[in-house]
Amino acid sequence: MKKLLALAALAWAMTVNTTAQAADKLVIGASPTPHAEILEQLRPMLLKEGVELDIKVFTDYVQPNVQLAEKRIDANFFQHKPFMDEFNRTRGTSIQAVADVFIAPFGAYSRKLQKIGDLKEGAMVAIPNDAVNGGRALQLLHQAGVIQLADPKNNMATEKDIVANPNKIRIKQLEAPMLPRALGEVDLAVINTTFALEAKLDPNKDALFLEGDKSLFINLLAARADNRNSPAMQKLVQALRSPESRQFILTRFKGSLLPVF
Repeated sequence: MKKLLALAALAWAMTVNTTAQAADKLVIGASPTPHAEILEQLRPMLLKEGVELDIKVFTDYVQPNVQLAEKRIDANFFQHKPFMDEFNRTRGTSIQAVADVFIAPFGAYSRKLQKIGDLKEGAMVAIPNDAVNGGRALQLLHQAGVIQLADPKNNMATEKDIVANPNKIRIKQLEAPMLPRALGEVDLAVINTTFALEAKLDPNKDALFLEGDKSLFINLLAARADNRNSPAMQKLVQALRSPESRQFILTRFKGSLLPVF
């Protein structure tokens, strides 16, 4: 009887301990690729540290921040700081950066051209329709010599800031997730790496022109002021910036993503 009672007590203690660990849960909003993939890879590591990840996948750039601000999720992993800052400015939110993770270089892609120099007069070029990524796309076109901007360092550049357009390209603004699907309809599309990877495009092989590693658009983990320093969040930061995370990013995405740690 004593042995049975001891076993029962041990089983109860183990149950309590497991429950306590499972209770320390983080709900993280993420883009399917590469962000959710990276988080999935880190799930076992975090579980050993007593943190359970609940990964909520989003396919747009608005809801992950809306739901974070509304406390429906604890953090998100999909955006860069210029986008976050502009979202805060226009939406009145106060989402904060927690940790920088990687650069996902923007790329210019085409189904019709072999190189940027093949652009013909009047060519149709598609770019993201949000202010920050639209400006970033124009910066990339400036770097590639397709257009000239009045101020190449202006992250919020618009078509009004174009001071030279030798080929008289026409710019078509589309929602960022739609850009890979539009490749057959336009001459060139400037696409976020997130959506390029989802469309099975390899930035290093398929992009005609790729943003360099000096980009200021670093993908980050974001949270709120009330939880950014919580023990569970700090364990997530340590996992995201761990050697294991770096190795997975480099191996899985073959140089398409550039870790910053």
